[in-house]
Amino acid sequence: MQSKAQIILHTILTLVIITAGIVGFKALKSSRPALARQQPQVALPMVRTVAASPGALDMILTGEGTVHPVAEIQLIPEIGGRVVHISPNLVNGGTFAAGERLIAIEPADYEIAVTLAKAGVQDAQSKYELARQEAEAAKTEWQQLHPGTNPPDLVAKKPQLEAALANLDAQRASLERARLNLKRTEITAPFNGRVSAESVDPGQYVAPGQPLATLYCIDAAEIVVPMEGSALHWFAVPGFTSDTDSRAQASVTAVVAGKKCNWEGRVVRVEGRIDEKTRMGNVVIRIPEPYATRPPLAIGQFAEVRIQGLTLPEAAVIPRAALHGENTVWAVSAEDGRLYFRSVDIARMDSRGVVIRGGLKPGDRVVVSPLKAVTDGMQVRAVDADGGIS
Repeated sequence: MQSKAQIILHTILTLVIITAGIVGFKALKSSRPALARQQPQVALPMVRTVAASPGALDMILTGEGTVHPVAEIQLIPEIGGRVVHISPNLVNGGTFAAGERLIAIEPADYEIAVTLAKAGVQDAQSKYELARQEAEAAKTEWQQLHPGTNPPDLVAKKPQLEAALANLDAQRASLERARLNLKRTEITAPFNGRVSAESVDPGQYVAPGQPLATLYCIDAAEIVVPMEGSALHWFAVPGFTSDTDSRAQASVTAVVAGKKCNWEGRVVRVEGRIDEKTRMGNVVIRIPEPYATRPPLAIGQFAEVRIQGLTLPEAAVIPRAALHGENTVWAVSAEDGRLYFRSVDIARMDSRGVVIRGGLKPGDRVVVSPLKAVTDGMQVRAVDADGGIS
């Protein structure tokens, strides 16, 4: 009996506990506020950007070319004879100064020719004086016989006098030619230069017009850089894009003897004809004293050229990846952080990127990352191309 009473008591307690739990759960549920419906937040597209603030910008034109001498000549004698002297500098690669004696030819024959020419002048001078005095005597005699009248030319011996004078002039010219030939027995350097080829030895007989050596000037060097016609608009070329003597500065870079070296030069001209095949103009850069440095800017050296062009007052350089279509960029405004389509004025494209001279606003950052779907004025999350949040 006692056991049955315990079972009934446990059952009652269990029912009470269950009933109290149900009542408590309903009370707790009725006191909790209802959950409101929430719209999930849409993530903004992330774009990589670079700064594109307009400002003063120097146009830089680049090109490549080979170094050439401003003057290159062949050393050729104007008279013949045996070579009696050769300068020790007249060797391939040798350097010489302007006015230096490079070659001497045996002068004896030409000294004799000068002596003979002097004698000829003296003889002609004597004959001319004799003819002049005879003419004066003939005129005097005629005046005595025929006063107040002029004698005929034959009587006055005018033809003989003119012939004697012509002979004197011819003998003087022969003397000048003999002296000139004697002077030509010494061949001197016409400029400061170097030897690129030589084919003469002491004792060798040389003939007039025979090439003996090839020389080039080292006072300056030139580099011919082909450029498209549109590039010539951006820097001063005397007689081509400028009526003045203004010459654009140029920086020349070359690797010589394993060392990267720089020289300063100027744009001096554009060659006379546009290339018919490439339609490009050959811009000539002149570098003064290329052999004054060590190592020098050697003739035949390949070099890179950077020409200092005009300065644009309000321009910016952007990567080529930022350009969409012909003249559109996507710019993130500094005012509201939205992406806008900007139509820009492209000055030119060069090694730095795209040069923009109009269409961008201060503080704009151009988008360099691709987007599958883009609209004008869309909200974006901009990130610097370097990795920082803009």
